[in-house]
Amino acid sequence: MTVSAPSHDASRGNPATAIGILRQRFGDRLQTGEAIRRQHANTITWIPNQPPDAVIWVETAEEVRQVVEVARTHRVPIVPFGAGTSLEGHINAPLGGFSVDFSRMNRVLAVNERDLDCVVEPGVSRKQLNDYLRDLGLFFPVDPGAEEATIGGMASTRASGTTAVRYGTMRENVLNLTAVMADGSVVKTAQRARKSAAGYDLTRLMVGAEGTLGVITELTVRLYGIPERILSAVCPFHTLEGACNAVIQSIQLGLGVARMELLDPPQIRAVNIYAKLGLEEKPTLFLEFHGTEAGARDQVENFKAIAESEGAIRFDWAENEDERRRLWKARHDAYWAIKTVWPGKDALATDVCVPISRLAECVLETQKDIEASGLTAPIVGHVGDGNFHTTPVFDRSNPKEMAALEGFLERLAERAIRMEGTCTGEHGVGQGKAKYLKAELGDGLAVMRAVKQALDPLNIMNPGKILPA
Repeated sequence: MTVSAPSHDASRGNPATAIGILRQRFGDRLQTGEAIRRQHANTITWIPNQPPDAVIWVETAEEVRQVVEVARTHRVPIVPFGAGTSLEGHINAPLGGFSVDFSRMNRVLAVNERDLDCVVEPGVSRKQLNDYLRDLGLFFPVDPGAEEATIGGMASTRASGTTAVRYGTMRENVLNLTAVMADGSVVKTAQRARKSAAGYDLTRLMVGAEGTLGVITELTVRLYGIPERILSAVCPFHTLEGACNAVIQSIQLGLGVARMELLDPPQIRAVNIYAKLGLEEKPTLFLEFHGTEAGARDQVENFKAIAESEGAIRFDWAENEDERRRLWKARHDAYWAIKTVWPGKDALATDVCVPISRLAECVLETQKDIEASGLTAPIVGHVGDGNFHTTPVFDRSNPKEMAALEGFLERLAERAIRMEGTCTGEHGVGQGKAKYLKAELGDGLAVMRAVKQALDPLNIMNPGKILPA
């Protein structure tokens, strides 16, 4: 793992003074050991590790406010840390500062069953929340893959995942949040009502801000009833184009598919080896249908007719819970499957998203680009909402491979933007995708800079993320 030392801006105060003040308040909950600091910077991505000066474990919202006050006084950066599963350098500390670890702020504060919402602290993980809700017949649907991903981190990166096609992303599922702003003020962005026309939408401003505007300390999120019937299937196709066209048609016809995941042959090979699934190495859709007994069956039959018209080979069903869990675990472990099948190689998980009507075109162009570049880059994606990922494997010490990789990534982002899509459907911007924002947002980037300057004039909130230098 490459490690970069913090780069301390001359305009900032000495972090050692701030560390000394906070050590008196936090004791052993403030650590400066190198190993711990490295663990709180990039851990599973291709971006070099840039550790903070110190890690602080907070337990209350008031403690967060105290950290922000000291950081503001001494001009020391703050980098929020949930579980460290983000992929674009969000938790790096390029200017040093404090990594604020929320793992101890992990309480479910309230469940409002009649309103289908709950209030949680930011360190609550997705798995923890759903385990808590299961006996109530409720669940939180947003599923980015990593079970340990925290609700606060998911909101900060505007995460989505496998179920977004039916239930939406974090943008739709966060009703309000409370955050400590850069000036030390504590702001609640909305009430619990399902809609409001009261002024600016501060909730959506904070969701996806990646900690650059404030530090989230509490969230209210939507809940849903556990479906009466859940059916899952694996559907291989003769061609990648046929699989994509089946997705497009099913979305355009309004089928209520809950999950719709595409895996290309290299990715199927990887999950077969890693999870021992024994699937045919063809372009394949992993599907899940939620509803009543009759409704879910109707969805299946309607999709089956579409799929067969586009060259589906067959349907393999996984109706019991153990089979379904095994299937979706294999999908969620796609990255680790790649790391296992190509040992000794670095892997870079990246994503784009396009309008559903351009999905087949974008995926096929990307596949041709991978072949022409001489890269190995399995494709997998939440194609029900036009979002797909590639995971190139490469040798960082090989200049030829690095040049091919950099060219491919730039063309992938340019291709998605050209098709009226985005350089990132769910991973977020962080450090890795900041250079593409000008092409995607144009003068909107200047508006974002103005918001950042107004809310964080000292640039202490997760600096070096989202906005290109």
